[in-house]
Formats: sequence, structure tokens, C-alpha cells
Amino acid sequence: MDKKIRVAIFGASGYAGEELLRLLLRHPMAEIVAVTSRKNAGEPVSSVFPRFTGLKLHFVEPDVQKISAICDAAILALPHGLATEYAVPLLEAGVKVFDISADFRLRSTAKYKEYYKVDHPAPQLLSRAVYGLPERYREELKRCDLVACAGCYPTSSILPTAPLLAAKLVKPTNVVVCSCSGVTGAGRKVDLPYIFPECNESLKAYGVVGHRHLPEIEQEMAVAAGVPEMKINFIPHLAPMNRCINSTILLDAEEGCTLEKVGEALEKAYGNEEFIRILPAKRPADTKYVFMTNCCEIGYNFDAHTNKVIITSVIDNLTKGAAGQAIQCMNIRFGIDEGAGLR
Repeated sequence: MDKKIRVAIFGASGYAGEELLRLLLRHPMAEIVAVTSRKNAGEPVSSVFPRFTGLKLHFVEPDVQKISAICDAAILALPHGLATEYAVPLLEAGVKVFDISADFRLRSTAKYKEYYKVDHPAPQLLSRAVYGLPERYREELKRCDLVACAGCYPTSSILPTAPLLAAKLVKPTNVVVCSCSGVTGAGRKVDLPYIFPECNESLKAYGVVGHRHLPEIEQEMAVAAGVPEMKINFIPHLAPMNRCINSTILLDAEEGCTLEKVGEALEKAYGNEEFIRILPAKRPADTKYVFMTNCCEIGYNFDAHTNKVIITSVIDNLTKGAAGQAIQCMNIRFGIDEGAGLR
């Protein structure tokens, strides 16, 4: 591709929007042509994000007709439900859509209604959407127009387990995922549970039954395992840090599974992937080393005492779990260097 990709960011005043700006401004093949915010329309981007002082870019109203005429790609950093309102007309205008919300991740409309408490707003588009996890769906991403970027918790859970489920090294039953997320995962809002005195020096579980990311994780694990359905325990935690996710995953080993075979399966799946790092056996993953990167770092161990494979997986929730993942998918779709803007 010779010319730059013209990119519009819808809902750019949140944490994911800020991260998209940070990454796209250094992207050699991308040009930001619009950043939308109803609340901040007309104001310079620096009024919300002082780090961008001096940047001659203003928030605008989310006028799809005007913006679709000047962009090639739209990244939707909007709440679930609202994203669909923009995705539909953007797609009709021929714009490639990369949705960071959950609107198109689930293949089942029944599951969507069960976990999001409303009917899916555009079920006719679900068959067009490709799940935006590049290391799993790279070929499909090369030719799709609607990308449902994987969620942050699911990314940290699916990437390390999919190769082990596919290789039949672990059972697709009794899977337990315990994840800790930084506070930015809750979004850029003023809400009592997320203010500093409530979060600092505190680590607590929440949504221990029926978290909205659960069906997304189960869906993609089942695809990897080659089974119709999986049911797992997913227990998220709020951690006293700004960003990143640390997931510890327990899986029952199949007969013949060994520490060495686990490592071999992970290396076979991801040994050539730029944004996945497989650690030496028995070394736990650490959020410190993926902070503000697009990398997923995976550690693995085997407990013969309980016959369990123990995985540790870390990502930056705003980068590999949101903005960076969207840009990686965009790079693939437009046929340019997959790591552009992400290194």
C-alpha cells in the first residue's frame, strides 16, 4: 500500500481513545483524519489529554456521513450497543470497521442477550464479523470489513490456552481463569469503586459469576478445543495498578501431558509471532515487562501433584487488550507491516 491509511477514531475521549492516539501518531502508514467526542466536540484533543499539547487536532461530532467520506478505516472505542449504530452506516459507506466494543464478538445472539440483557442490535452483521485476535485469525482478517477486536480479559485467556486445547494436552473441562486487571479496564469515568482511595492498597474479586467476558472466552476456547461448548470459571479481580492484566489459568492435564510438551505446543503456535513471548518453563509472567507494549507474555508450569497445567499470561489491557490489537488487525487488513506503529 503506497498511500497512508486514513483513520477515524469514534469515542476518542476515553482511555482506549488516548492509547489509539498515542500509537497512531507514531504509525508511519496511518493518518488520523477525525477523532470524535460528543461531549468535547470543538475542543482541542489536548484539553482532555494534556500529553498531546501542541497537537493540532480537535474533537468533532460523530457525523458518520462526513467522516466516512474522508476515512478508510474507523476504530470504534464506544460502549457496547452504541458501537453498532456507527458500524452499520460506516460499513454501508465502504469503510473498514474495527470495533473495540463487544457488539460483534459473540456468534450467538442468545448469548449476547443473556449477558448484555438486550437483543443484538444488528444480528445480520454477525456472520460478516471476524474475531480480532490476529494470532488466531490472521488469514480471515486479511479480507474482512468488520473486525470484532478481542476483549482484554479474553486475549490474556485465549492466547495461552488455545494451542494446548487444540493439541489435546489439556481437558476442555474444569478450566479456571483468575485474572487481575488495572483500573483503566473499567473505563475513564468517575465512579466510587474506581477512585484512588477505594482502589489503592486493595485487591478484590468482582463479577465472579456471569462476567460479560465469560461467553467470549468460552466461545473461543471451544473453537480451539474442537468441541461444541465449554463451561469455565472466570474470576476477574480489580488490582491497584493503572494498566495491564495478569491471568493465572488452571487446566486439567490429559494423559501423557508433560511440561516439555506444553512448551513445545506453545512454541509451535507462537514461536514466530512478534507480539507473543513464551517464557522459559516454570518462569511466571510479569506485567512489568508488557507495560505499554502490544505483547502477550506467557509462562507455563506443570503440577504433577494435582495433574494440572498452570499458565500465567500478561498483557497491557489498553494496548494488546484494546488499541494495539485494533491497529494490529488494521495493519493486517490493509496489507502493511503488521507491527507498524506498535514497536
